[in-house]
Amino acid sequence: MRSRAWLAVLTVIALVGAGSAATAFAWRMLNAPLAMPAEGTWLEVENGMSLRRVAAQLGERGVLLYPWLLTAYARSTGDATRIRAGEYQLPPGTTPLSLLARLVSGQVYLHQVTIVEGWRFAELLRALRSNPAIAASTLDGPSIMTALGEPGVHPEGQFFPDTYSFPKGTADLDVLRQSHQALRAHLDAVWQSRTPDTLLKSSYEALILASIIEKETALPAERRLIAGVFHERLRRNMRLQTDPTVIYGLGESFDGNLRRDDLERDTPYNTYTRGGLPPTPIALPGAGALEAAVTPEISAAVYFVATGRGDGSHHFSATLEEHDRAVRDYLRQLRKPER
Repeated sequence: MRSRAWLAVLTVIALVGAGSAATAFAWRMLNAPLAMPAEGTWLEVENGMSLRRVAAQLGERGVLLYPWLLTAYARSTGDATRIRAGEYQLPPGTTPLSLLARLVSGQVYLHQVTIVEGWRFAELLRALRSNPAIAASTLDGPSIMTALGEPGVHPEGQFFPDTYSFPKGTADLDVLRQSHQALRAHLDAVWQSRTPDTLLKSSYEALILASIIEKETALPAERRLIAGVFHERLRRNMRLQTDPTVIYGLGESFDGNLRRDDLERDTPYNTYTRGGLPPTPIALPGAGALEAAVTPEISAAVYFVATGRGDGSHHFSATLEEHDRAVRDYLRQLRKPER
């Protein structure tokens, strides 16, 4: 009887030992790094895909050594039904448990798109719709503005240049909504800080002027000076006479060479033939141009022309005679042979 009792005790001890060893092995495997390249790997979880299928795919790729183990663990914790669809970037050192946590939290990879200052709305749409991570629609400008809650508003200038992050499959309208909301926030803020004696009647006029400033210079130090020229011209009832508005009005017919005939061709955007601001913005202004439009640096200058030095700078003049000399200097700079 004693020998049978000891045999039973030894059997229990062996089973407990085997169970402990198995548990230790399973825990070690769940915390061991996945088998992946040094730069990491990618995983795409489709809508409705089960964890079992995800683990099986990783097993087929040789990334996850024991797919069944991860599935069993996730079922025991309830996480198997909580994973989220999306595109995941798995960095080196990812373990089965950290992978599961990433899937449950929905920590998907975020793509980026940069909207550039000075772009037109058409260029913005092309950039969004050529991005493979964005779900492109066929909505046109008026339909987009209606969807954004601003029916009848011209889409030009209504989106803030910046870099935006989004998961794969995001609709172009969602990126546009984020950019439009950013524009409204920036525009509202700068309008509140406008100079008290500004001639601009609304934040929309500030947006129009900012878009012209954006197209006229890329130098931050010049933005408020150029804004000052335009403010002074408006004060004196002079026409703005700015080439970028003429080019915008020419639309697709502009071939890259602005001619004298173009300056005389009347369109709603030709500030050589019409007084005041054009009817809408002509581009997407950035924060610097928006701020300059409402806080101009007023001086006696009512003219400016490029210096031709290659640095994007301009010469500012108070009289037509001085401006004509600056234009001649600019033309001489252009004629200089390249060294």
